[in-house]
Amino acid sequence: MESLYIIEQGSYLTRTGNCLNIMKKGIVLETIPAVGLNKLVLTGYVSLSGPVMDYLIQNRVETVFITPTGRFRARLMIDEHKHVALRKAQYINLSDPGFSRDVMKVIVQGKLRNMTSFLLRRGRDYGEIKLKSAAAAIKSLSSSLSSADEKAVIRGIEGAGTRIYFSAFNYLLKNPDFSFKNRNRRPPLDPINALLSFVYTLLTNEVISAIKVCGLDPYLGALHEISYGRPSLACDLVEEYRSLIGDRFVLSLLNRKMIKPDDFLYRNPKQKAFADEKEMSKNRPVEMKPPLYRTFLKAYEELMRGSSSFRVLILEQVRSFAGYIQEPEKGYQPINSNLWW
Repeated sequence: MESLYIIEQGSYLTRTGNCLNIMKKGIVLETIPAVGLNKLVLTGYVSLSGPVMDYLIQNRVETVFITPTGRFRARLMIDEHKHVALRKAQYINLSDPGFSRDVMKVIVQGKLRNMTSFLLRRGRDYGEIKLKSAAAAIKSLSSSLSSADEKAVIRGIEGAGTRIYFSAFNYLLKNPDFSFKNRNRRPPLDPINALLSFVYTLLTNEVISAIKVCGLDPYLGALHEISYGRPSLACDLVEEYRSLIGDRFVLSLLNRKMIKPDDFLYRNPKQKAFADEKEMSKNRPVEMKPPLYRTFLKAYEELMRGSSSFRVLILEQVRSFAGYIQEPEKGYQPINSNLWW
C-alpha cells in the first residue's frame, strides 16, 4: 500500500503494532496494515495519537493535511533535504530576471500546448467545431510567447489561454446531468468546479512530494509569485498536468456517468466572503458526499499507480527540472500530452 486517505470527519488514528486503527467515538471503524505505507493524507478534521505520530516519523511516512474542500493545510516535515547546492542554484537562478522569465515561458508554453492538444483531440472525436476553434485560438496565443519580454505579459497570455480553454469546456461534457458555465473556486460553486479544484489539489501535492524528494524548495517558483504559504514552484510545475491528468480524469468519471448530481450536497449560502477556511467549509455551496469522496480517491489512486505511471512521470519531470536549475543549458521540456494519448 503506497497511499492512504482518511476522510471520516471527527475520527482519529491509533496504532496497534504495525496496524493503524481509524477510531471514532471510541469505536474502531477500520484497521489497516501500515507496512509499506509511503503517504498518509488526512482530509478535514482528523487527528493523530502520539504513537501514530511516532510511527510516521520513524518510518518516514509523508503525512499531508488538507481541508474538506481539498485545500492544502500542512505537511509533517521529517527533515530538510541535504542537497544544499541544488537549493542554492534554485535561489540564485530563479532570482535572476532573465532566467525566471525563460522558466515562465517554458511552463506557459507547455500548459498551452497540452490544452490545445486536448481540445483538438476531443474536437475530432466529437466532431465539435467549438473545441477545434478554441484550440486554434490558444495555439495562436501561444505563438506570441516568444516575443513576450515582461513577466506581466507572460502571465497575461497564460490567463487568456486558460479563459479560452474553459470557455469551451462544456463541449467536453457528454453527460446531460451536468453543465459547465465558467471556472470558479474558493469556494467552487458547482459540482464540476468542486471536482476540478479537488483533483488539482491532489496533483499539486504529488508535485510537492516530488519536489521534496529531489531537494528543491517548493516555495520559490517563477510563474507564481512569492506569497506566504504558497508552494509557488509546485504551482508552476503542476500546470503541465492539469489537462493531461486532472481534466481528463474528471471528464472520464462524468462522461461514463460514474458521478450523479445527487452525489453532492448543495447549499445556498448568503455569505459571499468568509473569515477563514473553517467558516468557508461550513458554507460552501457544493461538496461531495462521503461515498463519492471515497470513490473519487480510489479511482484517482488507481490512475496514479496504473499502467500510465503518472506518479513516476511527475518525479522524473521534477528531476529534469532540478537538472535544468543546476545546468540551465540543459533546458527543460514540460511533458507533451501527445505522447500520452
